[in-house]
Amino acid sequence: MEDTIVAPATAPGTGAVAIVRISGPQAFGILDSVFKPLRCAALPPWTMRLGDVTDPATGTRIDRAMAMKMPAPKSLTGEDVAEIHCHGGRYLVHRIVAIVAACGARMAEAGEFSRRAFLNGRIDLAEAEAVADLIEARSEGALAQALAQLSGALSERVVGLRSQVIAIAAQLEAEIDFSDEDIRLPSRRDLAGAIERLLGEVTLLHGTFARGRLMREGVRAAIIGPPNAGKSSVLNLLLGADRAIVTPVPGTTRDVIEEATAVGPHSLVLQDTAGVRDSTDTVERIGIERTRACAAGADLLIAVFDASRALGAEDAEALRIIDGRAGVAILNKRDQPARTDAAALRTRGVAMPVVSLCAIDPADAPALRRELERAIDGLAGAAPEAISISRERHRDALERTAAALKQARAAAIAPMPPEIVAVDIAGAAEALGQITGAVTGEDVLDAIFREFCIGK
Repeated sequence: MEDTIVAPATAPGTGAVAIVRISGPQAFGILDSVFKPLRCAALPPWTMRLGDVTDPATGTRIDRAMAMKMPAPKSLTGEDVAEIHCHGGRYLVHRIVAIVAACGARMAEAGEFSRRAFLNGRIDLAEAEAVADLIEARSEGALAQALAQLSGALSERVVGLRSQVIAIAAQLEAEIDFSDEDIRLPSRRDLAGAIERLLGEVTLLHGTFARGRLMREGVRAAIIGPPNAGKSSVLNLLLGADRAIVTPVPGTTRDVIEEATAVGPHSLVLQDTAGVRDSTDTVERIGIERTRACAAGADLLIAVFDASRALGAEDAEALRIIDGRAGVAILNKRDQPARTDAAALRTRGVAMPVVSLCAIDPADAPALRRELERAIDGLAGAAPEAISISRERHRDALERTAAALKQARAAAIAPMPPEIVAVDIAGAAEALGQITGAVTGEDVLDAIFREFCIGK
C-alpha cells in the first residue's frame, strides 16, 4: 500500500488509444515528471489535458497524449490516481510504462488496483468480484447480473441479513448481562422464531446459486447422437458459421469441439462430440469416451437423431445417455423422407422437447434457439430474488451461515444457556461477513484478486 504502482489499463495489442494507470502516494509527482501539459503550467485535478509524454532521463518526447489527475479519496483506488491516455501502439505503451517505473513506480500485480480499492473502502469484496464478472461477461444475462452486484444489490442483501443476525446476538448479550435485572427479554420461542425466519431468507438466497452460476459461466450443452446424425451440422447452424467439418463419412468428429454462442440472454457453450457407437478404432473409441464424459458434465444435452432412418442399435447409447436429462432432442434431415418421428422417440422414453429441422437450412435456426432458451430457463427456474449468487465462495459462506443458524435454533428451543446460542449466532455473522469482506483473511484476498487481469 505504500508503493506506487503502474500498469496498462487497456488490453494488450494495438489500438487507437491505450491507458496507462498510476496509483499511490507518488502518482502525481511521477506524472508531473513525465507529462508536460501544452497550455498550462500545471495539470489541475479532474481535468483531462493535452500534452507531451517525455523521458525525464533524456528529455526525449515519447508521445503526444492526454493526462488526468484524480486525487484521493474519490478515485478508483481511494489513493491518488493518474492516467495517461496515449496512442495504442504496443511498443509505445511499453515505453511509457518503463519510464514511469524508472521514476519510482513498480508494476502492479494482477487485480492490485481493485484490491487497493477494497482495502481503502471504495468497494466491498462482493463488488470487487463483480468487476471481474463484468469484464468476463459473455451474455446479456451475465452482464445484468454483474452490474446488479457491482451496484451493491448483493452486498445490501447480505448486510441486511447480517444486521438481523447481530440484532439477535444483541438480545442474547442482554440476556447474559442482565439476567438478574427486571427487564423484559424475548422468550426462547420468540428467539427461535426470529432465527427460523432469518434461516428462511438465507436459504432463499442460497437457492439462487444454480441460476447465478449459469448466468455467470454460461450453460454447457453437449451435442450427442449416433454417427452421421448431423451433430456437427447442428453446431454450425447454431454458430452461423462452418466451425466443424461435415462429411457423409461416419466418425469424422474424433475430438470434442467447443464454441460459445448467445441464446437469448444466456451464453451457451456448445460441445460437438464424437458419435456414440461400438467401435474397434482406437482413436474413435477415445473420442466416444470423451463424449460420455462431456455428456455427464453438461448442464443440458442436445440429442441429434437422423429422421431419415429408423431408430436402431446405434441410437440406443444416445437414448440411454439422455434418459432423465434436460435438453432438446432434434430430428434432423427433415428435407428427406421421414422414417422416425417424435412419437417414435416418445415410445423410447425421450421426455425432452423434440424439434424437427434440417441442420443445413439457416431458416431452422430460430426455432431451435427458442427451444434451447426455454430449456435453459427451465434448468434453475425463475430467480426468486433480484440478485443471484454465482460463486462457490458465496454459496459456501451461506451454507455455513445456515448450518450455524440451525444449531442456534435448536439450542434456543432446547433451551440451552444463552452463551451457547450466542456462539452459533456469532458463527453465522462471521460467515455472512466473509461475503462482503467485513471478515476476511489475506489468503482469501489473494485467491480472489489472482483472477483479475493486470491493470484492473
